[in-house]
Amino acid sequence: MRKYYRVAILAIAFLFILSGCQERNQNVDEEKEVKETMNPSVQIDPEIDLSSEQMTSIIIEFKTKPAKIAVLEAEAKGIPLTIEEAKEKVEESHATFQKELESLLDKNQVPYKVRNTYKTALNGVSMEIPANEIIRLAEASSVISKIHPNKKIQLNPPISPSDQK
Repeated sequence: MRKYYRVAILAIAFLFILSGCQERNQNVDEEKEVKETMNPSVQIDPEIDLSSEQMTSIIIEFKTKPAKIAVLEAEAKGIPLTIEEAKEKVEESHATFQKELESLLDKNQVPYKVRNTYKTALNGVSMEIPANEIIRLAEASSVISKIHPNKKIQLNPPISPSDQK
C-alpha cells in the first residue's frame, strides 16, 4: 500500500513539474512574439493599448538629449560640445522626425496631429495618433527613444506644519 502512495506522490510531482515547464515555454513564445514586432531600441509604455484604432494622445521622447543636458553629459565625459552644436542636433532630430511623419503617415493617409514640440526639459513632441499606428511609427523612426501616454498628473502639495493646526 505504501508503495502505491509513493508512486502516486511521484506522479503528481511529475505532473506539476511538467505543467510549470509548459507555462514557461508559453511565456518564452509570447516574449519572442513581442520582440519580433517591436523595435528593441524604442520603449513603449505598456499602458498604451496598441490594438485600439482610437486617436491616442502620446508624448514621444527623442534619442537626442536637450541641448543643455547634452552639453553637461559631454562635459562629464570629457567630450567637447558647444551649446550651438547641441541645439543644432536637437533641431536636426525634429526635422528628421517631421520627414519620417510625412513619409510614413501622410503617405498612408493616417490621421495625426502634432500638438507640441519640446526642446528644453526633454527633446520630443506630443501628438495624437491612432494607437494601432504607434508600433509602425516606432519601428520606422530613427529618432524615437520612448513613447509615453500623455496624461494629466495632479500632485498634492506637501502639508506644512502651520496647516496641521
